[in-house]
Amino acid sequence: MSNVACITGYKSFELGVFKQDDKAIYYIKQALKKELVSLLDEDLEWVLISGQLGVELWGAEVVFELQEDYPDLKLAILTPFLSQEENWNDLNKEYYELILSQADFVESISKEPYKSPQQFRNKNQLFLQKSQALVILYDEEKEGSPKYFYQEAKKKKETDSSFEIRAITFHDLQWVVEEEQWKNE
Repeated sequence: MSNVACITGYKSFELGVFKQDDKAIYYIKQALKKELVSLLDEDLEWVLISGQLGVELWGAEVVFELQEDYPDLKLAILTPFLSQEENWNDLNKEYYELILSQADFVESISKEPYKSPQQFRNKNQLFLQKSQALVILYDEEKEGSPKYFYQEAKKKKETDSSFEIRAITFHDLQWVVEEEQWKNE
């Protein structure tokens, strides 16, 4: 019974994705969708993200798509600090604002701008306290920003066996690509 799931994973630049129409995003969203639909069958109510560029915002788009069939599904965006998008380019800021405008709940955990990495640790702790499942695009073969969250989630799993970690690896993504290509033949 997971009512709250958080989504996280690589930032777009870590995946070498720099355009919104990159085909990779489509496959990543399909993989996220598959996990979310499965969680919806287990009474998922809220999806929680921190609003990072990449997997998190693509996950938000998947939530919006799913809301057409699952109108009770809600998206919460809890940013680690105020104005996290401050140094982003205009295109990314616009995209971020669009996502924020459609979310059901938006708040900053720290009520001040970026001060230290502790703000990210606080965000990770809060997300793990509030959620019963984690959907993460992360492959231990390719380290990146999701590593710390993944390590914390694995620690939580040791003490809370009901906590679910649904890791999507690059191997899993390859399956999604092949499945989609097979469907479209």
